[in-house]
Amino acid sequence: MPNIKSAKKRVKISAVRRAANMSKRSELRTTIKKSLSSIAAGNLEVAKNDVRLAIIKLDKAVSKGLIHKNQAARRKSRLTKKLNALMQA
Repeated sequence: MPNIKSAKKRVKISAVRRAANMSKRSELRTTIKKSLSSIAAGNLEVAKNDVRLAIIKLDKAVSKGLIHKNQAARRKSRLTKKLNALMQA
């Protein structure tokens, strides 16, 4: 445990930020899973909307420093590929 007052404060702040980041990351994962399940179900209109929302959340996560920009780009690419495959079928 820290002895210095400022170090104690930093521990509290980092705990609060960690909880917020975990919540946001969980919400992001849920959105991605929802879009994947709508693609798997074959519902095109719902899938388009869910993928659009997932892409928006990925971009926001990058801007907040939650995930790396390349990770977001990779996930967006994979979602878009799957959506395009559904549109072709």
